Parts: sequence; structure tokens; C-alpha cells
Amino acid sequence: MISSRNIGVVAATATLLAAAPLSAIFQGWTWLIESIIAVAVVAGVAALTRLARAPLWGQVLGMLAGLMLALTWLFPSGEELLAILPTPGTFAYFGDLLAGSMQDMRSYGVEVPDTDPLLFIAVLGVGGVAVLVDVLAVGLRRPALAGLPMLAIYSVPVAVYVDSVPAVPFVVGAAGYLWLLVTDNVDRVRRFGRRFTGDGRDVDVWEASPLASAGRRLAAVGVALAVVLPLAVPGMTGGLLDSLSRGPGNGTGNGSGSGGTSGRIDLFASLAGQLNQSQVADLVKVKTSEPNPFYLRYAVADELRPNGFQARSPSGRSVNRDLPNPADRAGRGVQQTTYQATVEVTKSLSMSLMPVYAEPTRADDLSDNWLYDTNQQVVFSNRENSRGRKYSFDYVRSTFTPAALRAAQPLPTDHPVRRQMTATPAPVPEVEELVKGLIQGKRTDYDRVLSIYQHFSADNGFSYRLSTESGSSGQDIVNFLTNKVGYCQQYAAAMAWLVRSAGIPARVAFGFTNGSKRDGDTFTLTNLNLHAWTEVYFDGAGWVPFDATPAYGVPGSTRSAWAPDTDAPEPTSPDTGATDTPTDPEASAGPAGPDNADREIDEGLALGGTTPDEQPPVWPWWAAGLVALLALLAVPALRRLALRRRRGGRAVSGAMASARVDGDSEPGMRQVVVSVDANRARADAHAAWAELLDTLVDFRVPVDPTETPRATADRLVRDALDDGDAIGSARLLGRAEERARYARDPLTGEPLLPALRAVRGALAARADRRTRLLAAVLPPSVLLRWRTALADSSGRMAALTGQARYRLLRWNPRRLLAGRAAR
Repeated sequence: MISSRNIGVVAATATLLAAAPLSAIFQGWTWLIESIIAVAVVAGVAALTRLARAPLWGQVLGMLAGLMLALTWLFPSGEELLAILPTPGTFAYFGDLLAGSMQDMRSYGVEVPDTDPLLFIAVLGVGGVAVLVDVLAVGLRRPALAGLPMLAIYSVPVAVYVDSVPAVPFVVGAAGYLWLLVTDNVDRVRRFGRRFTGDGRDVDVWEASPLASAGRRLAAVGVALAVVLPLAVPGMTGGLLDSLSRGPGNGTGNGSGSGGTSGRIDLFASLAGQLNQSQVADLVKVKTSEPNPFYLRYAVADELRPNGFQARSPSGRSVNRDLPNPADRAGRGVQQTTYQATVEVTKSLSMSLMPVYAEPTRADDLSDNWLYDTNQQVVFSNRENSRGRKYSFDYVRSTFTPAALRAAQPLPTDHPVRRQMTATPAPVPEVEELVKGLIQGKRTDYDRVLSIYQHFSADNGFSYRLSTESGSSGQDIVNFLTNKVGYCQQYAAAMAWLVRSAGIPARVAFGFTNGSKRDGDTFTLTNLNLHAWTEVYFDGAGWVPFDATPAYGVPGSTRSAWAPDTDAPEPTSPDTGATDTPTDPEASAGPAGPDNADREIDEGLALGGTTPDEQPPVWPWWAAGLVALLALLAVPALRRLALRRRRGGRAVSGAMASARVDGDSEPGMRQVVVSVDANRARADAHAAWAELLDTLVDFRVPVDPTETPRATADRLVRDALDDGDAIGSARLLGRAEERARYARDPLTGEPLLPALRAVRGALAARADRRTRLLAAVLPPSVLLRWRTALADSSGRMAALTGQARYRLLRWNPRRLLAGRAAR
């Protein structure tokens, strides 16, 4: 019974460890505390039922009842008896929580908040797995099968995560499963009556079993390989080689189908990388009923950190449900018109965000996996991407008059939008001083924003360029405000920062300008039309766009009555609220533009993150890798060649020490024979015989180390040779090795090197093409020698480790305590 209790406790703990991957889904740790309570109740009831010797089905019923009581106490409906006894109303409430969990799973992106429906489904799942694990590991004594319900928990983050699941939770869960297996096997081994080692000796009570230690080492190695191997395999999610070859991820895709995830992409780095690409790729085709639409948007960055604006993880409900109507919050002076648009995303754009015009009211041809965030006004998904999608939607275009924006009252200081969207890092003196001078004497929020907007003009020295200049301040925004050179991301982020410093809510939006490729009511937008601009919040108007980037640098730029082009002001019609600013098609934001000579990104300026440099060509790395691979493959062949030359050189050098010329040889030919020096001759014979054995291994001729040299030569002649010269050479080599081993005087005066060549030539002629190729490229004799050396080294290391461990065991606390108890 004691062993069952131990395994039951380990089974419950292993279940909680297997639930570690859920930490990647929830924002808080409430789920873990409630899961611990539920699993503890299940384990306690299981121990009590086993103590009462209940049958297995009784244990299962008891654990399920305990789980229900725990859920009733953790998620009360208010109709329970004695706070823990469920009633029909309790079960109805549980049904509502299950239905609500389905809706919350569609509405929230990871990481999810601690809502009651999601916590209920998580605790119910972990508790159910605890029941199954206990039944399999304790009741049926099949702990290996308990890995299946544990794996079910791990499959949850795998199914909902767009990115690869973190490795640490997997390691924690795997450790729990291995602990369960080890505990069960230790209990089985103890039934033998004594502990033992691999060599048969008993193990003292204070000494850890070497077999158990070996099992722990194998488990650790297995978990390490399971985590590291996928990182090193190209093509697997999150692979290390993928990250090295692909470089930093981006949110808009790179043309290869790789995109970022909502809330995790570096929108600024993505924008800079696309604008500086040398190739132009069509990303989106949009058809709209609006004559002069504003920018097509797909994301916002509304969290200001010391290194710039960052994107929050969006959350919302299905885009197919009723979307908010902008007319409900429209104030006086706000004109709203409804239009229709159809968007077709090409296969060159893959991201978890969907391009739409601001304030959509209805969407078609999108699944429920696509959600709409009302606050950020973006469409996103945690399960799908935008690649190749075609969809339609209705949207409201809001236009504003300067008078209406001037009439907007400042938001109260405790308003959620003002509290969140005016947050800035530690005050920057240069920014604070500039903002103070710009808004001095301005009475309304709109006039303050307009003054900041007009500051980014050519009259103040600002110019558009795809490359930026570094500064000495150590802060990107100060560098930009000092150098006054940059492109849309610098203008948008700098203006939003200054507006926030003035106490007015602001954020940065990302999307596409209208570009220069227009065919009637259809716009074709490329990677060079990607753009960023500032949005400012006004009470009664909502988020109002301000594009501070010079219009001459942005093809398809749009200006409005409330934010005219300060560099080339043009009269605007109050009734339409917006006009297109004519732009030179050659003034492109990409490589075709006049700033092509300055396309290189310097090392410093990106108000929203690090601006990536141009990616270096990849082919040199592949070429270097191929050369390294070929060099690695050539190592065995080079090693075999060096060994053959050394053996041959030893015999030749020995012959040169005391050589003679055979007078019967052909004219002009000098034949070198073995020296008459006995020691030298014996060494030459051993070298020639070792070379013969390696040759036999290379050509797959069996070698028996128990045979005498003469027996090996006879078997070689009998089984592998049919050439007269080769037969005589083989017998000569065998006789030379035999004399060198056993005779007082070795064989001298015989040409051993020509004999080796003759035998090798005969074996090569007899072998097939594959054997000859392997003998030349990957000689089996070299590989065998390496394997033998590795095994010997491992054996010596294990022996040394065992000796060191045995010496350290003298100071083991368990041994000292056991010895004291014996006395």
C-alpha cells in the first residue's frame, strides 16, 4: 500500500508538471493555483479509496466525485448546498461556462486573460487528466500509457500557438512523465528483494543504484535531444537553422510566405525592410466604391517604450458578428459615408493581420477564426494567415472639419484612452522643451496637434530619405529631431511621441498608401506602398489620422482638410474633407525614387525598434557550408592515404638505411628490398601486415584476429584471390609477419611493398563499384579504427568516473548516517 501511495502522489505531481505548457496561453497563474487544488482533491480521494480497498471502478467514481466537488467550490453558481455540494443549478452554470469558453477561445488571442469560462475548461481538463493518469499508473500499473493524456495537455498550446511553443514547458512536462516511469520501475525492482548493480554486486543502503543512475542519464539525454534536435533541423518550426537563414522575422512577410504574429512582430523593422527591398512585389489589390479613399490599414503600435512604439496583442470577437457602428459615437461636424471594398491579398503577403479600411461595419468571405479588435480597429487571427485571401467588407469613412476638432473637449484625466494612450517613458528633456514651445499659447487640443504636425515641414529643415543619420544623443527620437532626416516610420513615431508628451492620446498606424498603380476603382499596392502615420484621439470624433511624412516622398499620399500638406498647401473642399495630393510617380518610396543612392540603413535610427540592414547574399554561406561538408567527408580518405604513406615510407626508409640493388633487375630499374637490419625488417613486416589487414577491411574481406598470419593468408588465397602474382604476394606477406612475430630472425630481402600493391589491385578488381568507391572515399578501416578508439576512450572515461564517484561516496551523507546508525 505504501508503494501505491507513493506512485499516486507522483502521478498527481506529474500531471501538474505536464500542464506546464498552459503557462504559454494564460496571462496569469490563477489556472495553476486552481489546478493544484483540483488535482490535490483527486489524489486525496484516490488514496482514501485505495486505503478502503475499493475496486478500480469505485476509485474512478470517487475521483470523479472529488473533481466535481472541487469544481463546485472553485466556480460557485450561488445555488450550492454547504458551498460544495452541487445542485441542478450548478450543472446548468457549468454548461454556461463551457459555452462561454468556446466564445472566449474565438475572441481572445494568446495570451488569454483569466476569465471564468477559460479557467473552468482548463481546470476541468487538468483534473480529468489527473483521473486518467492515476487509473493508468496506479490502478492498471501501465504508467507508459499515462503519457497519452499528458500529451493531450501539451497539444493545446501547440494547436493555438501561431509561433512554436516554448521549449521550457515541454522539458518540465517531460520530466514529470519520466519521474512517473522511474518511480514505477523502482517499485518493480524493489520486489526482487534487493538492489543490485550491473556487475552483480549488492548496493549498500546509502549508495544509489548504478542502474538507476544510468536510467536518469538516459532520460536527461533523451529530453535534451527532443528539445535540441528540432532546433537544428531545417524546416521545423522555430528551427535554429531556419532562423539563421531567414534572419529576423517580420510582420508583413518577405515574399516567401513567412509572416509574423499579431502582437509579436516588429512593425517598424518590417516596414523598413520592405521599403528597402530591391524588388517590387504586388501585395494587395483593393477595389473600393470610394473615389478617393484613405490608407488601407492593418496594424497599430500603441505602447510606447524607451526604444519606441510597440504593438500590443489584439483581442476581440469574430469579424462576422455585429461590428460597432461608428455613428453611435460621432459628434457634431463629423461627416460619415458608407462604402464597399473588396480586397485580394496575393501570395507574396502572409501575416496574421488582414488589411481593411478603418471602421469596418460588415465583412464577408472570412471565417470565424478572423477577429476584430474594436480598440485597435484591426482584423487578426491566431490560427490563419492572410496569404491568398479574398474578402469584401463595408466600412464607414469619417471626415472632420477643423472647427469640429477644435470644439472637441479634452478627455478627463481618468479616461481609459487618455490614461493608456498618453503614457510615455521617462521624460526626455529635449522632447519636453520642444513640445512646450510648440503648444505654447494653443487653447485647444486640435491646435496643439496641428502645431506639432506643422513642425515636421521643409521650412523647419525636415526632409524625406530612406536612409537615416545616426546621432550622438543615444536616443533615437532626439537624433531624428536633431538630424531631421528620415522616412515615414520616423515621422509617424516622432509625431505620436510629441503629441503624447502634450497630454493627448496618440498612436502609430500601419498600412498602405493608394500607390500609383490605379485602374479605375482598383488599386494595386506593392511593398513600396507600405506606410506609417499618426492617429490622434479626439472626443466625439475618435481616432483621426495625421500624416506628417512629406507628400513628395510617398506615392499615393493623401492629405485632408484638418491636416493639409504643409510643404505644398492646396485648397481643400470642406464637403469632401480630403483630396489627393499630386505626386511625382518617380518620387517613389522605393529603389526607383530619387533617394536610391541613400537607401542604405545606418546603424542607428528606428523609433519603433531596430532598423534592419540590407540582407547580405546567402550564397557565400551556402558555398562555405558545402566546402566545409566536402572537407569533412574527405577527412577519412585523407587519413587513410596518410596512414598508407607512413607505412610505405617506413619500409622505404628502412631499406635506404642498408639497401642493395638487385643486379638481375631490368636495365634502368632499381628494386628496393627490405633491409637486412633485423629490427628494421621486423618493423617493416608489421607495417606491411597492418596495411594488408586494413586493405581487407576496406574491400569487405572478413578478418579474424584469432588466426595466425599464415592462416589468414591461406584463407585470403582460398576465398578472394585467383591471380598468381597476388597469391604469391599474399603468402609472402603472411610469411613475413609470421617470421617477425615468432622467429628469432625476421624475413629479409623480400619486396613487401610491391606485394601489397599486387594484393590490393587483385581485391579492387574483384570488388564491385560501390565497394571500390567506399574504399576510396570513406574507408571502412578508418571508420572502424575511430569507432574502436571512441569506445576505448568512453570505457576509460567511465572507469575514471566510477573511481572518482566511489571515492566521493566516502563522504556521502547517506553513508555516514547509515554507519552511525549501525554503531
